[in-house]
Amino acid sequence: DNGLRSDIIIVQVLIAIFLSINFFLISTFFRKNVFHTSMRYILFAVTLLSDCLFLMLANVTLIMTYFGFTIQMWLCLIIYLLTSVYSYVTPVTLTAMTLERYVAICMPLRHAELCTPHGALQLILIIHSISAVPCTINLAIFYSAASTTFLTQRGICYGERFILFTWQGQFRSAVSQLYFFIMFTIIVFSYIKIMKVAKTASGENKKSTWKGLRTVVLHGFQLFLSLIQLWSVLIEDAAFKVSLTLYNNIRYFNYVMFFLAPRCLSPFIYGLRDELFFQALKYYASCGLYKR
Repeated sequence: DNGLRSDIIIVQVLIAIFLSINFFLISTFFRKNVFHTSMRYILFAVTLLSDCLFLMLANVTLIMTYFGFTIQMWLCLIIYLLTSVYSYVTPVTLTAMTLERYVAICMPLRHAELCTPHGALQLILIIHSISAVPCTINLAIFYSAASTTFLTQRGICYGERFILFTWQGQFRSAVSQLYFFIMFTIIVFSYIKIMKVAKTASGENKKSTWKGLRTVVLHGFQLFLSLIQLWSVLIEDAAFKVSLTLYNNIRYFNYVMFFLAPRCLSPFIYGLRDELFFQALKYYASCGLYKR
């Protein structure tokens, strides 16, 4: 119990640090009008907001499970729906950001036409629609078989409550892996195209192109960690059959490595590596004393 309690405390500290950094980045985005006119920064803000909401909801369910709090299932369903949708919003947005880099580097003459603030708002709607498809399918299956009184019952809230059949969980996993295969294919395609441009570019263009290439690689790494997150459920099920201690240790490791870690990379990729955003961060962190 003491070991589990210390693990929970460590997770709370990590999440508190992560949310503090993200909220500072989000406030920086809203303070600078120049960021509101670029699709690149708008999509970056979407990933920050998505990560914050996802982690807050996931953390609430973690704490409720740890302390044995029970809630009505209709409230648990809302938490489950939001968590499910926003677990996809970040990786889908990362894929959209990769395509934006592809257009900027490989199709520079069309970048201003395609990547507008209005286009970014339309893209955000498309991202949320795509992210909601797996959850909608799972919800339809659940409603077709669940009892009419289920939503009024009380219980501990966790996502597996809405998986009624073994094949339903397998179907959910298959859809998720299909999504990530498509997203990973898009990132690899963008990487190859940008690589070709990088070899022929020169001067400032070459420097900008290689920076864009590194960004695409980091997006790919984030998606890879998110993909492992899907497989971690299978590993946890196997560990549960061996012992409860092994199951808890592996689940904690998976939560830190494949839930928290991928979402800590977004601030680094765009918040610290992007020169314009980094200068704004330094300005507001120093309360306006730092000026370039």
